[in-house]
Amino acid sequence: MRALAVLLAATCALAPVTGVLAQAVDLTVVPPVPTDFKAKTTPWGEPDLRGGWPIDHLNGRTPLERDPAQGNRAFLTEEEFAQRDEAVQQLAQRYENEDKTGTMGIGHWAEVANANRRTSWIIDPPNGRLPAFTPEGQKLSDEMRSTWAAGQSFEWTDDFDSWDRCITRGLPASMFPFMYNNGMRIFQSPGLVALQMEMVHETRLIPTDGRAGIPTQIENWLGESRGHWENGNTLVVETTNLKPGPSATNIGTTGSPRENDTPISAQAKITERFTMTSQDTIVYEVTLNDPVVFTAPWTARLDWQRDDDFGIFEYACHEGNVQVRNYITASRAERAQEQKTGD
Repeated sequence: MRALAVLLAATCALAPVTGVLAQAVDLTVVPPVPTDFKAKTTPWGEPDLRGGWPIDHLNGRTPLERDPAQGNRAFLTEEEFAQRDEAVQQLAQRYENEDKTGTMGIGHWAEVANANRRTSWIIDPPNGRLPAFTPEGQKLSDEMRSTWAAGQSFEWTDDFDSWDRCITRGLPASMFPFMYNNGMRIFQSPGLVALQMEMVHETRLIPTDGRAGIPTQIENWLGESRGHWENGNTLVVETTNLKPGPSATNIGTTGSPRENDTPISAQAKITERFTMTSQDTIVYEVTLNDPVVFTAPWTARLDWQRDDDFGIFEYACHEGNVQVRNYITASRAERAQEQKTGD
């Protein structure tokens, strides 16, 4: 009963495919986003999305990409869900275990939420996996540098990606859950939506007043967004003018492939849909179309839950701003020692 309750809470708009009912339906079918809810409006007449929408409840080992063995199944079987739930419970126990032994490690650092039944956040392509890189996309990926990649040496600042350097996690990466700092808060004023993100303390400004875009020559780490309203409960956001390059972005969430080496190009376009399905739930969908990097577009879907009490605190990143220097000096010393040993 506890697992069923967790599942019902976690799947939100996907509630028709939950618990024991999942065995009686097609697990490859993702139900359409409900559109019958009528959102409250702001004093100036726009759908009111204001409030806290942290995505920490999604940090329950659901991967970005699906296990190939699961094929086109968007949902776990009962057995698979039980296995994930057990794994999550073991992770959640780490904090208490460290307290008992007087230690402080990843259990005090990483957050974990309840398991849910989704096999992957990606819903299109139907196999739940990122499309293949184009030849140029593979080239850009091979050029990316990051502390997340094993066996890499560091000589200068361009050996680090933008997340390493506390500049940005990029898009669409910033919209996916991570092991910590999952706070999200939406603010609105007439003709403008602001989306505050706890990670790196960035705020996305999204005009909804119909203003024209900026020249393509101007590139921003989070791009340039324009929003409009559909059906009285959906905010549609289109983002272009993303800063390209081998260190521009990485996916960086559970089940991310390629050790954070997913680049983005100047031709990339991101389309997001924020659909209120109740006063306390939003279905978030994001599609990345980057013909330079990927052979096809891909779409992910996440279910948000309101939590207006979620506190967003300082994001220190690396304290004292010494970690990049430490990586470089340590890497240089390591290479000098290897050369000396080799001689």
